[in-house]
Amino acid sequence: MSSSTSLAELKTIRAKLKASNKKLVFTNGVFDLIHSGHVDYLSKAKKLGDVLIVGLNSDASIKRIKGDKRPILKQEERAFILSNLKPVDYVVFFDDDTPEKLISEIVPDILVKGADWAVEKIVGKEIVEKNGGKVMNIEFVNDQSTSKIIDLIVQRYSK
Repeated sequence: MSSSTSLAELKTIRAKLKASNKKLVFTNGVFDLIHSGHVDYLSKAKKLGDVLIVGLNSDASIKRIKGDKRPILKQEERAFILSNLKPVDYVVFFDDDTPEKLISEIVPDILVKGADWAVEKIVGKEIVEKNGGKVMNIEFVNDQSTSKIIDLIVQRYSK
């Protein structure tokens, strides 16, 4: 079911994009329980360039970051859902706590995160800027999050 691309494949794709002067946009995250905020964010990210790659936290990295109760959906399901969203061109897993190693391998033209991240704190900023790229954040249109959805479900169904 997984619709992820290997790092080796991505590096080949990246070389072709560079040769044809196409802009590569990269973002990353957990993307557990896809909601309208995710879709809006990914649509805005895609508009910044020609190709959008999403670095997806592996299940193991999410457990380290968010605890044993997460993720709700396994990485193969999350990759399948993401890769079938219109703005997303490629999905690649990363097992580290941050995507820094992945970013240093791909070296995107544009690195984006949500507005909850200050640009100065975006992991991979130095790598991208050193190579002439841009780092930016995208404003959220709604106040939705997977944690809020989980809390709402628990609240409504625990009675």
